[in-house]
Amino acid sequence: MSPADMRHERVVIETDRYRVEGDITLPHEGYRSSLSDYLNRREQDFIILTNVELLSLDGSGRDWQTPMLMLARQHIRLVVPIESNATPEEKK
Repeated sequence: MSPADMRHERVVIETDRYRVEGDITLPHEGYRSSLSDYLNRREQDFIILTNVELLSLDGSGRDWQTPMLMLARQHIRLVVPIESNATPEEKK
């Protein structure tokens, strides 16, 4: 799939220790274009995120940023998409 056929969706993922905010790359349309389809792939053990910010839930200040993160699905407790302020024309 070419990069033009892909889109980035910003999400918040919570684990037991961190609140993770980052971008997931999804197809614009078709097979596995929805966030739930992407997350529920049984053969996928890790979720790949880009432009990531991690915030420690225990308030310890062990917050950090990284350009890419591979997060093991077994640690995910919550996933919430972050709504974009883009107009429908910009989302195409």
